[in-house]
Amino acid sequence: MAGIRVIHDPAGETLTIYWAEPRAEQVCEETGEGVILIKDAASDEVIGFERLYYRPEPSGPALIFETASVTS
Repeated sequence: MAGIRVIHDPAGETLTIYWAEPRAEQVCEETGEGVILIKDAASDEVIGFERLYYRPEPSGPALIFETASVTS
């Protein structure tokens, strides 16, 4: 996958973000505070996360995206 996949479910009040392709076999690990890590079941690599109880501010933009370059 070339980009980031953002899925907002207003009825379920969730925001799911993948930075790797979703897998057929993936597991979820709850970290607390309404955040769930999504991991590849085979490698245990974190490929995304889900934020529960997500309700965007009605007066503002639903999502704000920023990009940053990473250097090693």
